[in-house]
Amino acid sequence: MRLLFAGTPEAALPSLRTLLDSSHEVVGVLTRPDAPSGRGRRLAPSPVKALALEAGIPVLTPRTLRDDAVQQQIRELAPDAAPVVAYGNMVPAAALEIPRLGWVNLHFSLLPAWRGAAPAQRAVLAGQRSTGMSVFRLEAGLDTGDVIATEQTAVGEFETSGELLERMSIDGAAVLLQALDALEDGTAELTPQDHDAATHAAKLTTAEARIDWTRSADEVSAHIRGMSPQPGAWTLLDGARAKILGVEQAPEHAPLPPGRIEATKRQVLVGTGTDAIALSTLAPAGKRPMRAADWARGAALDAEARFTDELQDGESA
Repeated sequence: MRLLFAGTPEAALPSLRTLLDSSHEVVGVLTRPDAPSGRGRRLAPSPVKALALEAGIPVLTPRTLRDDAVQQQIRELAPDAAPVVAYGNMVPAAALEIPRLGWVNLHFSLLPAWRGAAPAQRAVLAGQRSTGMSVFRLEAGLDTGDVIATEQTAVGEFETSGELLERMSIDGAAVLLQALDALEDGTAELTPQDHDAATHAAKLTTAEARIDWTRSADEVSAHIRGMSPQPGAWTLLDGARAKILGVEQAPEHAPLPPGRIEATKRQVLVGTGTDAIALSTLAPAGKRPMRAADWARGAALDAEARFTDELQDGESA
C-alpha cells in the first residue's frame, strides 16, 4: 500500500522505521513545523522529519490540515492509508476522506480507556499494573473510532511513564503494521468502542505535578512515576523546588512522617501517609537529574530535613 505517515516526536520513530522496512511504500510524511530547540532556541526539525529526510521521503509540515492547498498536496500523494503516531495536529473531515482506507492511529492505551493527550502517563498515575496499545480508525471525535488491533502490556512496579512510552512505542510499531496488513488484505475486524466506558487522558500540568506526601506510598510512587520525565513531580526543600523523577525498591523500615527525609549511603527514604518510599532520581532546583543518594551526600541534610508541598507567599505552582 501507499502510505502517508503522520507523526512528530521520538515516540513515532519506531513505527516509521518499521513501515519503511515493510512491504508498504511510504510516499510522504506529515509532521509538525520546525520548532525552537536548545539554549539558542534555534528552529529544529521534528525527529520524524529528520528521519524522513534521511530516508529521502517527501515531508509536509503544515500548521493546519484545513488548508485546501495542503489537502491537495495529500491527494497528489495518492495514499491508500495514513498511519498516525503522535502527530499532534487535528485531521479535519475533508482530509479524513482522502486515503481510501482511512487514517489509522496508534494510541498508547487500551481504548476506550485514556482517550486524549497523555494515555501512558494517566495509566501510571492511576496505579495501573497493565495497559496497552490500540490501533483505531480516525473519525471526527477524539480517539473515538473503531478499533482494529490491540496489544496488552504490563506496567513495571518502578517503571516511569517515559520508560513505558518508550517501550510501547517500539512494541506498538508491530501492532500498527499488523493493522495495516489486515486493512490491505481485507481481514481487518473493526470493533466499535464502548463510549460509556471511556476515560480522558488530559495533558499533564506543572501545578498537578506537586507531590502530596500525606498520600499512601503506592499513590506517591504512582504520582512520581506518572509525572516522569515531564513535567516532573516536584516538591520543596527549604523553599527551593526539586523534581523527584523516580523511585526504587525500599527496604523494610519504620514509618516516617510525611515528607521526612532519611538518607543512607545508598538510598534516600521519604515518609508518606503509609510506608516510606525510596527515591532513585532527583533534580535539585536549577540542576540536572542525579542519583538521589549522590544528591543527599552533598546536600548536608539535617536530622529534621523534610520535603513539603507548601508554597511560600507569592509563589505559584
